[in-house]
Amino acid sequence: MAAKKEIRSDNTYMISTDDTDNPKLGAKILSDGRESLFLDYYFGYKMVYNEAKDKEVAKKDRKRETLKLYLWQAPRTPLERQQNKEMLELAKKIRFERGQELLESIEGYRLKKDRSINFLDYFQSYIDSYTKTDIRMMQIALQRFKDFLSETPEYTKFVISIKPEQLNKDMMIAFTEYLQGRSIGEGAKSIYQRFKKVINYAIEHDAMIKNPCIGVSIRVDDQILRKDVLSMEEAQTLINTHYDNENPNVRRAFILSLYCGLRFCDVKELTYKNVDYSNKLLKFEQNKTKGHSAASGVVIPLNDGLLSLIGEPPADGDKSTLIFPLPTYESCLKSLKRWVKRAGINKHISWHCARHSFAVNILNNGANIKTVASLLGHSGLKHTEKYTRAVDRLKEDAINSLPELKL
Repeated sequence: MAAKKEIRSDNTYMISTDDTDNPKLGAKILSDGRESLFLDYYFGYKMVYNEAKDKEVAKKDRKRETLKLYLWQAPRTPLERQQNKEMLELAKKIRFERGQELLESIEGYRLKKDRSINFLDYFQSYIDSYTKTDIRMMQIALQRFKDFLSETPEYTKFVISIKPEQLNKDMMIAFTEYLQGRSIGEGAKSIYQRFKKVINYAIEHDAMIKNPCIGVSIRVDDQILRKDVLSMEEAQTLINTHYDNENPNVRRAFILSLYCGLRFCDVKELTYKNVDYSNKLLKFEQNKTKGHSAASGVVIPLNDGLLSLIGEPPADGDKSTLIFPLPTYESCLKSLKRWVKRAGINKHISWHCARHSFAVNILNNGANIKTVASLLGHSGLKHTEKYTRAVDRLKEDAINSLPELKL
């Protein structure tokens, strides 16, 4: 039995079932009993001006191509069925050819299967077509690799151009050592993971033959909390601190993150739909684990102070409005650093430190590890255990701060 068509509100349905297809093949149902075939292209995101919000917003960059090929919506004769079969086969062939053109496009939407390419350009093309939320880390990975080439005498000859086959295991060992010398904790590991992502993509798409990263890894103890955390006293000091030209949305969003353990990618997308005012709950699905984990949904109780911080929905009743219209991550980080410095807190505080501070502080106040794991949206206790070790260290430091006992 043929799969049931999922007809959309615009009288179209998709024939392509593979999520990786780009373009995708679809059909529009016409009033004359036919279906017009088309291709939908997806080029990632672009920034466009939103007049209602008076700012630039990210919008999916799509294009539709009408193929001028038609199917009979309800073929009644053997001839009509044969025509449908031939048209569909032709459309699928065109879709495949258009996909290859897109992959090999000089514009860089996707990458060429040409091993004479410059790997640095290849990496940039990968980033240009990247649509996931960790794109900033992908950009950092490329910049770190460029820095490594320019600062390592043995490899400075590759600063402008390096072919895929010129990347080898010795270079990767030197690169990982360079990363660990520049970044502390999980930073080096995260950057190297993004770098390997591009390597794997290049191999999968026949731009590289051999994987130079095999056997080369960066290992860190995931159970050690390396980022600074704010104590409850420091958090209150920060809340009490104001400075000239501060961004109130950055301020409100970071305070909510401190008291709810939110990531930046989650807090920036919160809308008033996520707030259950009657039951005092914040409900959302984590961007990082959406579609990959059964624990991606998170429910956090809200007290009156947090509800006041969030505020009421707009007067027009549009609950899809963002609670915190935030600028870019880089801009938010600059504001946060200025705020922390003005508060006199001598710690390296990034946005993610709010999540760590939340976990450590509620554990310190007696919450059990399962409760913390649930509030953070962890699927198990493995990633939560590092916070218990941080609490144990804080308690040990507190004891050691006491004057020496003399008997």
